[in-house]
Formats: sequence, structure tokens, C-alpha cells
Amino acid sequence: MTEKHCTPCQGGIDPMTRETAERYLEDVPGWVLNDDATGISRLFKTGDFAKAQAVANKAGDVAEQEDHHSDIRFGYGWCEVEIHTHAIGGLHENDFIYAAKVNEAVDG
Repeated sequence: MTEKHCTPCQGGIDPMTRETAERYLEDVPGWVLNDDATGISRLFKTGDFAKAQAVANKAGDVAEQEDHHSDIRFGYGWCEVEIHTHAIGGLHENDFIYAAKVNEAVDG
């Protein structure tokens, strides 16, 4: 997944099914599917605020590089990244490409 790049999604296509999303999850350890299968998220646990901020910055850098933006929240000892494709109201392959690249940036 990390060799691929996010492609612009203008809408007009159906989001992934739950079954397809569950298959894609196998390639992005640590990420979980939300209850209605329209998004994925990962909670990164860190030792302190500075490390949480560093994770947020890395996830943000990947978002800018891929032009695929996520919701990022962080506080003392944690950073949560949530992603879905706004244009289709659900999941697209781009979301899993982004997740894989965030894993690579954060986990090394």
C-alpha cells in the first residue's frame, strides 16, 4: 500500500462495503473500522504530550503529501487519527493508502 498514492476522488462512486473494508484492514495494523463501516481510525498511545504532538505532525505531513486529509486529535499521551473519503461519505482505497503511510511514518 505504501507504494501507491492517493488519487483525487470527485464522488459519483459507491463507498466500499464492510466486507471489502475488512479485507483492506489486514494491510493496516492498528486501524479499526467504525461501527457503520464509513471510516477507520487508529489511536496511538505515546508517553507524553510531545510524542503525541510528533505523531500528529507526522500524520499531518502524510495528509499534505497525499492531499488526503484526516481528522487528527491529540492530548497528553495519545493521538487519534480518523479518516474517510468525504466526497463519497465512506471508505475508498485512498483511506487505506493514507493509513499505511501514516503507519510507516509513525512506526518506522
